[in-house]
Parts: sequence; structure tokens; C-alpha cells
Amino acid sequence: MEYFGLNFGFENNGLNLPHLSDAYPRFMRKLFLLLPVFLICLEAWSQSVPEGYQRAQVLLNSRSYWDALNSFKEFTSVEKYGNLANYASFHAGEAAIGANQPAQAIEFLQPLVSRNWKGSQDAEYLLATAYFQNNQALEALRAIAKIEDSALQEKAQDLSFEYLSKSNPNFLISNLKEFENQSAYKAALGTVLKSKTVLSSEEKALYYEMQGIGANASSGQLKDDVLDIVVILPFTDTGNGQVSPSSFTYELFQGIRFAVNKMKREGVKVNLSTFDSQRDLNHLRSVLQEPAVAKADVILGPIYPDESDLVSAFAENAKIPFVHPLSNLGERFVGKQYSYLFRPSAQNLVEGIIKNLKGKAWGNRVAIGYSGSSRDEKMAALLNERLPQEGFQIVGNTKLDPRNASTFLSDLGVRPGKDSVNLDVDQVVLLTDDPTIAQPTLALVESVTTTLPILVMDSWLGFNFANYEMLEFPNFYFISNNSPALDSEAMNSFKSEFYGRNLAFPTLNAVLGRELVYWVSQNLKPTFGFDLRRSLNQQVYEPGKLTWGFNFQNSNSNQYVPVFSIETGELKPLLNQ
Repeated sequence: MEYFGLNFGFENNGLNLPHLSDAYPRFMRKLFLLLPVFLICLEAWSQSVPEGYQRAQVLLNSRSYWDALNSFKEFTSVEKYGNLANYASFHAGEAAIGANQPAQAIEFLQPLVSRNWKGSQDAEYLLATAYFQNNQALEALRAIAKIEDSALQEKAQDLSFEYLSKSNPNFLISNLKEFENQSAYKAALGTVLKSKTVLSSEEKALYYEMQGIGANASSGQLKDDVLDIVVILPFTDTGNGQVSPSSFTYELFQGIRFAVNKMKREGVKVNLSTFDSQRDLNHLRSVLQEPAVAKADVILGPIYPDESDLVSAFAENAKIPFVHPLSNLGERFVGKQYSYLFRPSAQNLVEGIIKNLKGKAWGNRVAIGYSGSSRDEKMAALLNERLPQEGFQIVGNTKLDPRNASTFLSDLGVRPGKDSVNLDVDQVVLLTDDPTIAQPTLALVESVTTTLPILVMDSWLGFNFANYEMLEFPNFYFISNNSPALDSEAMNSFKSEFYGRNLAFPTLNAVLGRELVYWVSQNLKPTFGFDLRRSLNQQVYEPGKLTWGFNFQNSNSNQYVPVFSIETGELKPLLNQ
């Protein structure tokens, strides 16, 4: 029997009473005395429900939604019908949803969810249904978040997935942060992205991020004592499909492979898996699904921003350290737990420059020249902001190219026949790796007599047209960017052994590849549970094998940025770091 929409569990054929028994005469006599009283109360209760309300229920059960909706409206006044009005509004909402009138359903249901009655959770679920039907997905999701009943919450997640899996990916992406704790939301986002044939970079990043969720946990494998290194580099491209031995990525890989093979010869348990990203994001997607990637202890590469962003997103959720081998642009990794730059970030480089300028106290006037690369423009902007805060005066901030490189210093007073004591600047910072800017700059300095300190990137040490020992004054200083320790015993040994195996001396990229694996092997060990972050936080400074060293404490990039001078043919740090 049902009243007010509630089922009391009695069938229309009445109560199923036990038969009389001689063993229980007193009990049965009392039961038959109480039965008439109960039936009288039940009949009175039935008579208190208005006939129109009962008719509305019949219409709703028979799916006559419009007629039911209009009939329930009559009983929605709380002042007139008390608690019955709550049930009337609830069923009116049901009828409105059935009649495809979600706006009316919302009007009936909104007041119910804040009332103190036992159907409020059901009303919240029904309200979410109405919001979805009315294309108010945000309101629906917020209503679902308020449902505490576990059974209703499970139904709500099913409802949410059914609606969201057909929605626009832009909506799902833009609101992910607010609803990422709703399981159906992320499941729907993955379904939507997977069904699209063409994805934007942001959509791809989210898709790969979700592919990475729980990768290690879902593999069900226990950690072993083997260091599993995965390398993902763009060895070939879609243009020619060939690997060029002179490409910087192949040179980097030569150093990585050399280091891994040396570790194996020394008895270290290490495994190297290599994948070609092919500069194809769809191909990279399939690479990230490889079992070797899921069980990796570290991922080295890829190089290009779109690829590295995707692998970073994957790594963050799979909880696998990802290391970019060459970039200085680390702002995209800010706040990340598993994404690293092997080199200093632009911010690290700027802080290193400022520390050395303050330590040498050459004066407070600084001129900045920079190329059009992303790193150099970023560093110039940061120096322009930070130097005045540290008491320096910026007397020039110029974007350089091969056409104006020869006049940049002369405009500051570095000209033949002019004493450097009377210059308009105390030190110059040149932010570029471009040899077409370096060459005219060096030619000018060689032709004049000046002691003006000129800070340049350490890449200038490798230019074959540069001979700093021929200058009258050693006024060039080199900003470390994971600078090689060129004259160290370890470097000489590496060059000799590398030549013996490759019949060529290692390039700078090969040096960085070899050093990258050394740094990984020193910080990813079974004793730390292959926990890179924990190991890096143990020490402020860590000496390098082929470079001058590292400082990754509480950082996702190398904070150790000395500036070097050349003394008797050797690099010497200006300051004790």
C-alpha cells in the first residue's frame, strides 16, 4: 500500500496472519483485539490524503506526465498541505522531467534540497537530472557533489557519465579542476578525447595525462633493483625517416648509450629502452602505452615543447620522473613533482648572474644584449626586473642580431682610441648562443683595449673562431649552463674511451648525455627506493662527473650556476659557490 509516494510493504490482499492454535490462545486473542484498531487508523490515514493527489499518482505511474504535472501543482503549498507538499513537489519534478520540461522541474525541486525532510537526497539527484536535461551541466555537477548517500552517488555518477560523454571537450577541459574528484567526469573526458580524430595540444596533453594515471600502480609489478631508463627522442621525422649521425639528438643518445654500457661493464643493474618519437604526437601516444614506459624508473626526453609537455603530463600522473635533457625553459614545470630540467632554468641562470655581479662589485651600471630565442628573451626580461631590485642600473637592453651585434658595444663607448675607464657602462651581459652575434663582438673586442667585464654564455667557449688567451685583458666571463669540466681527469678519460669506440671525439651533446645518465644513476638507487626527489633533497651541492656540478635541492632544475674566468688556459669560478 502506498501513500504520499511511500511504500509501506502491505499487499492488497491484506495481512498474512497466523492460524489459531491451542498453544497460543492468549496471544492470538490479543492480536485480534488490536487488528480492528489498526485497520481503523489505516483507513483514517488513507482518507486524509486528498483524492486529487491520489489521482495524480495514478497519472504519473501511467506516464501521463502532463496531466500528472498539472495535478500535483495543486498540492505544492507547504502552508496548506505541510509535509505532503514536499512529496507533491518531488513528484511534480518527476512529471516535468518526463514531459521534457526541465525548467519547471528545477522550479519544483530547488526548494526541496534545502528543506529538512527525508527525501532531500533523492531531490538532489532528481535536480541534477533536471539540470542536465536543461543543459546546465555545471549546476548538475555541483548538485551531484552534495549527494552523500552512496547508492544515490553511484547512480549520479552513471548519470553524469552518460551526459558528459556526449559533451564538448572544451567544457570538460576548462572545468576539470573543479570536478576532477568526480570519477565519471574524468572518465567522460577520456572517452571524449579518445573519440576525437584531431586534438589540440591542450587536449592531447590532458589525454596523455589521463593515460598516465596509475600506470605504475596498475601494472601490479613490485619494484626490482634494476635501474630502468627509457629514452624518447626524435631520431627521425616524417620528412625523410632517416637518422642523421650529426644530429644533436643522435649525439645526445651517443653519450647516454656510452654511459649505460659503461655501467653494465661495471656490474650495475641497468636497462635501457629507446623509442623514436618521430615528431608525431599520435605516434608518441602509442609509445606512452608501451609496457617498458609503464615500468620505467626515469624517462629521458623528448626534446620539443609539444612532445615534452605531453610526456610531462603523463609522468606526473604515472609518478615516473621525466627529465628534459637540454631546455632552460622550466616555467612549464613549476609546481610539478616529477618533471625536471637537467640544465638550469632561465630563472636559475639569472640568479647566478646577479650573484656573481654582486660578488665582484664592478659597478652598478649594466647593459644587456640578447638574441631572439625564447630562453634569451626570457632571461633579459628577468634581468630587467631583478637587477634594479638588487641596486643595479640598466643602461641598455637591446635585442641583438648579426646586423647590430658589431655596434652594440661601440654604442656603449667600446671603441678604438677610447679609454675603457670612461665607458658608459660597468659590465655587459650578452645572452646568446648564436655564433653570428659572437663573431663580430669578439672581433671588436680584439681591436680595442678594454677591461670592461663581458659576461657571455658558456657556449662561446666552443666557437672555433674564439681565442680568449690572445686578448690583452681576460675580460670575458662565462655563464655556466651545465658547463663541462674540460680539463678534468674524468673528461680526458671519457674523450679517450669515446674515441676508441666511435673513432670520433665526443661533442658537447654527447658529454651532456653521458653526464645525464651519471646524474640519474647517482640519485636513482635502490637504497632510496628509486625516489629521485628524496635523493635530490638530501644535498645542497653534488659534484658532477664531466661537469662542474649540480644543486637540485627543492628544485626541478639545476640551481648551480657559477660564472667562470679563464686563468692560464683553465676555467676558474669567480666566486666560491
